[in-house]
Amino acid sequence: MTALRNDLQIVAEWIAPDSRILDLGCGDGSLLAQLAETRGVTGYGLEIDPEKITRCLERGVNVLQSDLDQGLAEFDDDSFDYVVMTQTLQSVRRPDQLLEEMLRVGREGIVTFPNFAYWHLRYHLAVRGRMPMSGALCYAWYDTPNIHLCTLRDFETLCAERGIEILERQTLSHELQRPWFAGILPNLLAEVALYRFRRA
Repeated sequence: MTALRNDLQIVAEWIAPDSRILDLGCGDGSLLAQLAETRGVTGYGLEIDPEKITRCLERGVNVLQSDLDQGLAEFDDDSFDYVVMTQTLQSVRRPDQLLEEMLRVGREGIVTFPNFAYWHLRYHLAVRGRMPMSGALCYAWYDTPNIHLCTLRDFETLCAERGIEILERQTLSHELQRPWFAGILPNLLAEVALYRFRRA
């Protein structure tokens, strides 16, 4: 079994055994495959990239080709225990609506995203006057899939406005480590944010 990235390992730790999972933008299916093997979860991944879908199938992951911008209408209310979306929130057209859909079809939601308020990005923009790049945001401005960048404060404000209760938050460095200092000023010092939430 291949070791998961640190952010995915944290997500895996948040998920109870024998749960039903929907993984939005599931990539190569590594998270679902590991959860099935170690925690007995069942569920589906949604992915748009045919090559990644092929890798999911090779891993034995149930995957459906789907464009997340079209919503989750094919799933009934409360179909899943968790709906997970890692490093994808910033690349959908209406992240606010997708969060609502996540909590319609699932009891809890888990998202991870790059923090645009990270100090290195602020410094790069202030000093160079150009759109910044980092380990978590590694695309040039003209070819990036990221269309709705946000900060920890932006996400938490959206949750408060939509009646979403944040259950847990973790912050990671650019190397996806858990540095002690990121918890002091997370909006400034964390490059990647992870949230577990539910309908308040």
